[in-house]
Amino acid sequence: MSAQILVALVAFAFVSSITPGPNNLMLMASGANFGFRRTIPHMLGIGLGFAFMIALVGLGLIHIFDAVPITHTILTVASVIYLLYLAWKIAHAAPPQAGRPDPSRRPMTFLQAAAFQWVNPKAWTMALTAIAVYAPDRSAWAILVVAAVFGLVNLPSVSTWTILGQQMRRLLTSPRRLTIFNWTMAGLLVASLYPVLLH
Repeated sequence: MSAQILVALVAFAFVSSITPGPNNLMLMASGANFGFRRTIPHMLGIGLGFAFMIALVGLGLIHIFDAVPITHTILTVASVIYLLYLAWKIAHAAPPQAGRPDPSRRPMTFLQAAAFQWVNPKAWTMALTAIAVYAPDRSAWAILVVAAVFGLVNLPSVSTWTILGQQMRRLLTSPRRLTIFNWTMAGLLVASLYPVLLH
């Protein structure tokens, strides 16, 4: 992979990672509800889970889409249903009682965030586009370079959304404001499905 293509890949990874999408909206909600430190496993799960996903898709799973196109439709339907479920959970997250943390309220774990990449429509679009454009020969080396670049670029990109959410905690000092914020995040998460449904 030439230096020019590598620079273009880094730029693509940065822009696609930092723009709004299900991962970033959920990180902002987590930052607001749980703070930066408790959201670190969620961020790591996204960064490493997505890099792993690119590697697996590029090294073999992409051939399933080529051979059986209906699998793409099945994946899209499953993704939409799961994202609607997550939006419902965010919207109905109960505000914590003052001075009494609720043990049932937890941020997404590393494994949950990594697994979520497999039903995230934006993640699939990013992975398939990155492989098609930056590893068109589908060689193992090119695919692993694409995965590594996303692994390195993704984490600092998505962490900005957690920081943004954490900073918003200063405004979300009442249960009512936090409820409004959570419902807004849920609505934006549902709205992020529009390009998928349109396609």
